[in-house]
Amino acid sequence: MRTITLEQPGNLRLSETPGPQKISGEQALVRVRRIGICGTDIHAFRGKQPFFSYPRILGHELGVEIIEIGSNERGLAAGDRCAVEPYLNCENCIACRRGKPNCCAKLQVLGVHVDGGMRDLIALPIRKLHKSAVLSLEQLALIETLGIGAHAVQRACLQAGECVLVVGAGPIGLSVIQFARLANVKLIVLDVNEQRLSFCRGQMNVEHSIQKSSAPAHPREVLDRLSALTDGDMPTAVFDATGNATSMAESFSYVAPGGRLVYVGLFQGEIAFNDPDFHRRELSILATRNSTPSDFTRIIALVEAGQIDTTPWITHRASCEEMIGCFPNWLEPKNGVLKAIVEWN
Repeated sequence: MRTITLEQPGNLRLSETPGPQKISGEQALVRVRRIGICGTDIHAFRGKQPFFSYPRILGHELGVEIIEIGSNERGLAAGDRCAVEPYLNCENCIACRRGKPNCCAKLQVLGVHVDGGMRDLIALPIRKLHKSAVLSLEQLALIETLGIGAHAVQRACLQAGECVLVVGAGPIGLSVIQFARLANVKLIVLDVNEQRLSFCRGQMNVEHSIQKSSAPAHPREVLDRLSALTDGDMPTAVFDATGNATSMAESFSYVAPGGRLVYVGLFQGEIAFNDPDFHRRELSILATRNSTPSDFTRIIALVEAGQIDTTPWITHRASCEEMIGCFPNWLEPKNGVLKAIVEWN
């Protein structure tokens, strides 16, 4: 079968490899049909992805078709189209037992800790497949990305009418925006890239945006704008989706007294804050990781009902043969890639 392997940073290779062996009763054999490219894949290509080893078959944003499956309680059958929950949890640790498989103590993620979906066929646990008879394969490949934002918003317990700031308008920030809007909040988006902010205004109907200078600026540049937009109150919930240490430290100062800061992006290092300021404002700082099975179910239902629009997301496409040549270009900001999809037929 065709397989694309990231041999080393910057080195993707298409080759023929043996297909999966006989599947177990708890598994399904699926044909990979669509693969979304995300920040994890890009970081791995650049050699900057934590918890990663080479060689590795990338691909965890998957739209698949079931080829072979035994009897199961989920009602899945050959021919069904599914989104894949790529988080392989142990089911036994304290997090799994308490209904938080997304932060399993022994979690393995497809395409990161174990080989992923950039291949014709893959055997997957039946419990990790989420069916839709309505959504396209491309929409199914987007469910995992949407799940990151959905889970982050759920962690924040947003209330209608409150002011919410999303820092970073890349794909993860956009997924946060999608679900924050469902909570009927006042939304502000902050980014250094005007092209991304323009997309938020034009395609996602974001009313308020702030372009932060990429060069050193007056320390109150953003604070003054936020104060003006919130009548001096500041946002009660701030989501930092950048994974940038400087941004994550600055986001601490954007939160209103009694508010919460949700770190969605991951940074390989330490983030510091002023403890007296932290206590004075009685802030809540939350981490959010991946998403849960119930998130997948809820998101699929929302997309099927038209409450989440996936139309603006996909900006670039390539076949598996074309992808290796296209991939380096997808990394260039000037090319305006929001979400690239590999069409694996």
